[in-house]
Amino acid sequence: MNHKQLTFAREFKGYSQTELSNKIQGLSQSNLSKFEKGLGVLSEDLQKKIIDFLGFPEDFYNRKINTIIENANYRKRATVSKTKILKFENKCKVIGYVIDELSESIEWPDFKLAPLNVEDGYAPEYIANYTRRLLKVNVDEPIKNIFSILETAGIIIYEINDDEKFDGVSFITDKGNPIIIVNKNFSNDRKRFTIAHELGHILMHNENNFPISSYRDKEKEANQFASEFLMPENYIKNSLRNLKLSEVGNLKSYWLTSMSSIIRRAKDLKCIDDNRYKYFLIEMSRNGFTKKEPIEVFIDKPTCLKNAINLFKTDLAYSLEDFSNYTALPKDIIDELFNSDKIVKLKIS
Repeated sequence: MNHKQLTFAREFKGYSQTELSNKIQGLSQSNLSKFEKGLGVLSEDLQKKIIDFLGFPEDFYNRKINTIIENANYRKRATVSKTKILKFENKCKVIGYVIDELSESIEWPDFKLAPLNVEDGYAPEYIANYTRRLLKVNVDEPIKNIFSILETAGIIIYEINDDEKFDGVSFITDKGNPIIIVNKNFSNDRKRFTIAHELGHILMHNENNFPISSYRDKEKEANQFASEFLMPENYIKNSLRNLKLSEVGNLKSYWLTSMSSIIRRAKDLKCIDDNRYKYFLIEMSRNGFTKKEPIEVFIDKPTCLKNAINLFKTDLAYSLEDFSNYTALPKDIIDELFNSDKIVKLKIS
């Protein structure tokens, strides 16, 4: 039994070492702690009891979930508890692990974008416009099918049904697959900004590409990237001069971004001063727009991972149990995170 896998299974199920040891007859917290640190052993009988209780297949404990979520880039609220962070990170680890397991049989789209180092003189705004050119987006147009265009460029995106404390996260899997996970419970304009923000992290803040100095504000850089990526300065600035609240809705409908991000863009581009910006914030709050904005913008759906799962269902006739055996994950986790009815157009290698 891989002790790291045991730690993962225990934490995924939400048990502390003390709670699990209290559930398993003959298991002490001290022995469990030593085993999880790689400093002790557990009898075969205790291992079987743990496996039966936690509900992960026996083969799971011979696999490796190594994806480093601790170094992932988040958009989350500051009030999130450590328990919720751990639960969310473990879900993300499962998603990354499954994507890597599927890569044994699935040909994921090649990564077609170019990471650039801010410390080499490339500003986040330059990187955003360069990325738009690589994606063949017209310079004066919004990015309409943001899921499709990024998945075609080799980034796998997953919509997670999770606590509203989390906007999204991005990371690179053990096998080098770039992943963006976005919370499906937010408005489409907010999801768009989160996806663009996380794309900025992937292109600018992957330490496998280049070192990241500690003095840099990665969140600020990702926001700068996202704003330029979604609302290029050269093509939105004239519309933001002397901006009126009555005009913001039309700009939202065109650029497919939130009213609040457009107002912030106007401030950052010095199209409105601080007093005018404060006025907008007051009016947005007074009209209830800080809780729910008017106008729901379009967004497409991620399909890459769902299509891959369905390829196993259709071409290989995999049942839920078959897929559980393939990934060594419990059926309830597979069903919760990956069940889909979409038809696929990916190749089996």
